[in-house]
Amino acid sequence: MAKIFVLMGKSSTGKDTVYKRLRASSLEFKNVVIYTTRPMRQGETEGVEYHFVSEETRDNYCQTGKVIERRDYNTVYGMWSYFTVDDGQIDVAGDSKYLVIGTLESYEKFVDYYGKEIVVPIYIEVDDRTRIHRAIEREDMQEIPKYCEMCRRFLADEKDFSEELLVKCGIDRRFANYDLDVCVEEILCGIEK
Repeated sequence: MAKIFVLMGKSSTGKDTVYKRLRASSLEFKNVVIYTTRPMRQGETEGVEYHFVSEETRDNYCQTGKVIERRDYNTVYGMWSYFTVDDGQIDVAGDSKYLVIGTLESYEKFVDYYGKEIVVPIYIEVDDRTRIHRAIEREDMQEIPKYCEMCRRFLADEKDFSEELLVKCGIDRRFANYDLDVCVEEILCGIEK
């Protein structure tokens, strides 16, 4: 049976870095690239981190019933959508392992769509002080830093990843990402079990 691992955590917990390390591991995860209407950040590549699409393309996928899960964020730069499309990237009939980055909300939608026996949560965390420092460092590297949006995401995460919601979603295992090598090794050991 296929497994879909949903990697989650508040902003600046290191999800993208952990994701890249897990993808490079010996477990041979199949890639699932989600879609977004937000602008591409410096250093990102179309079809690698995301499929960067227009709102019109997003609406076409929604109208044809291809969207598995969708999250909309009213950012300081306008409305941005992130969504997963049933576009043939995931085949649950086999025994493949898939890895996606998501939120608690998207995790629930994956469970609704594919079932709890197929969808497995991976929740990573760090303390708020570490998160804010990482977020500032990331924005400092951008050609046009978006500090207001960084702050909006930071505050929104308090609600989106509240303890109450974590418990409701059955997130009982957490991986601390202070040492990347240790975090990735613990996640890999957890997956292999």
